[in-house]
Amino acid sequence: MMKKYLLSILCVIFLLPGCDYLDMVPEKDIETVESIFEQRSKVEVWWKGLYSELNNVFASIATNTSYMGADEFVTCQALYNSSLYQLDGLKVADGQQMSQNPYGAIWYKMYTIIRNSNTFLENIDRTYNMTEEDRNWWKADVKAVKAFIYFELMRHYGPICLVPQNMPVDLDVKEYQLPRQPVDSCFKEIINLLDEAMKYVPMHSQRLSNYGHTFCLEALYALKAKVLLYAASPLFNGNAFYADFKNKNGELLFNSSYDRNKWLLAAEAADKAAAICASGDREMFSGQSTKKTKLLNKMYDLETSMFSRFNNQEYLLEWKYVDFRFHDFTLPRLMGDDKNFETNSLGCLSPSMKMVEMYYTEHGLPIDADNTWSYANRYKLGAESSQLYEDVIPLNTTVVNLHLRREPRFYAHIAGDRMYWQRGTNTLWDNYNLLVEAHKNEKPWGTQSDFIVSNTWQNISGYWLKKHLFSWYTTQSYSTNLQGNETVAIIRLAEVFLMQAEAWNEYLEQPDSRVYDPLDKVRERAGIPPVREAWKTYSNNPAKVDSKIGMREIIRQEYNVEFAFEGHRYWNLRRWLIAHQTMNEKQYGWNILGTSFQAFYNNENGPIVVWSKNKFVAPRDYFDPLDAEEILISGMVQNPGW
Repeated sequence: MMKKYLLSILCVIFLLPGCDYLDMVPEKDIETVESIFEQRSKVEVWWKGLYSELNNVFASIATNTSYMGADEFVTCQALYNSSLYQLDGLKVADGQQMSQNPYGAIWYKMYTIIRNSNTFLENIDRTYNMTEEDRNWWKADVKAVKAFIYFELMRHYGPICLVPQNMPVDLDVKEYQLPRQPVDSCFKEIINLLDEAMKYVPMHSQRLSNYGHTFCLEALYALKAKVLLYAASPLFNGNAFYADFKNKNGELLFNSSYDRNKWLLAAEAADKAAAICASGDREMFSGQSTKKTKLLNKMYDLETSMFSRFNNQEYLLEWKYVDFRFHDFTLPRLMGDDKNFETNSLGCLSPSMKMVEMYYTEHGLPIDADNTWSYANRYKLGAESSQLYEDVIPLNTTVVNLHLRREPRFYAHIAGDRMYWQRGTNTLWDNYNLLVEAHKNEKPWGTQSDFIVSNTWQNISGYWLKKHLFSWYTTQSYSTNLQGNETVAIIRLAEVFLMQAEAWNEYLEQPDSRVYDPLDKVRERAGIPPVREAWKTYSNNPAKVDSKIGMREIIRQEYNVEFAFEGHRYWNLRRWLIAHQTMNEKQYGWNILGTSFQAFYNNENGPIVVWSKNKFVAPRDYFDPLDAEEILISGMVQNPGW
């Protein structure tokens, strides 16, 4: 009986820490496991438990290193070194990853969930009080969970171990030491699981609301497209960095030659995902019309598109935020402002200057490509007079040119000096459309310190992040307005459209409507012109939009803007195999100790270095290291460079 119990809960020895697999289990626990899978209610608790564990890892800015691990944020030394708020991604961005107790390690956690998923799949047929329809659905959903986990493991580690079922305990130790599988085999298994799941998983509209955290059919199709997109991307498709990466038996773990047809598979899968989303109730949030200007309405659309309590029509897969609250780090501190100060708001996690400049001009073009926008004078001081920017930029007053005539996403996501930020719902007595005044001693925004400090919360770049924050809630007591079921998008509809555009662009010799049309769906909601219109009418390089290489750059920038600060850039830089070209750059901001326009803006000579530790070593940092102890236990090969 003891072996029967262990068979249902063990995966492989090396997936357990140290020698814990030798621990004895009380005999009475055998009956507990068996009884769970006799009753639907207990099985459902087990099922939800799988998602709870995923939620704890991937919907957390603390444990999910992709949120902080790229070059989108800068922060003060106090938060960087904090033992209370450990944002491991910040260390990864600075090249401090290590093989001894790695930051953001998910290997053991994910294989624990796989073990529990296998237990579920192997036992649910014994559950007596449920319909076959629900049984098939739940089994299919757990297969989707396994596929998702395998995919995340591949993003982190490259070649992984596949565990189709839990293993008996009476095997020889060496049989538990599973080898890593070639990446193509891993991708194939993920796709097989998703294809099996698609037969029984319902559309979003067919599920009860209390299952909003599970996979809907639209999410499955989107995940399949995403998996195939990664399989086609340079990191996994003919990557020369890993051409000689082998198992101990000499088996190659990466394909050594580029296969263009993989882009076709990804493109067709993305088309199917878009089609099934269109046939259901999934759509981009848009249409606000109650604000006083077109720009304010579009900003509200963009802001609201990031808000969900399992009820956002463009969220295909969403899970609840957990542990550290994002807003505590990004909301302005506003010390001295009795109406707006919130003691829990640190205001010290800021957008990087790289991201500030990533956003487009009002014409939907990069700031160095718009022939109506003076890139050379972007750090000079100017002013805005058009009523189109009312309540967004103070009119007829000094503002740096970098903040003028930008796209709606810029104003919806970024707050900077002499820009308005709605921080509550206005009343007859109170106007919560706050003007950011970031110079030193300009209370409550500017620093009151005479130098950059290392022991307190300080905004070191002169920018604040609006994205993921909601203007209808005041800064003071912000969290009291939250219900605890606000979610983060794991997959949202805009990604499906960008996957279509990217995959078709990479497959075709020359871009056509299959590239432009889905890209324009994202741009339309963003409030900018269609891509061909923008480049042909306003750009200094109108031919760029006609070529594969030109559209590759355009699509990649669209990813960077549309999914800024959502954890996507971290992975995209890796799968595009360009992280080593972009992640070793210094981070810039304004002189927050400047007490005047001239001093704050460095005499109009451009931003200054505020962080210089970012580091990425190729090929080492393209994949996380497996924990050194896991390597010793499992006998697996370690990732190159570690």
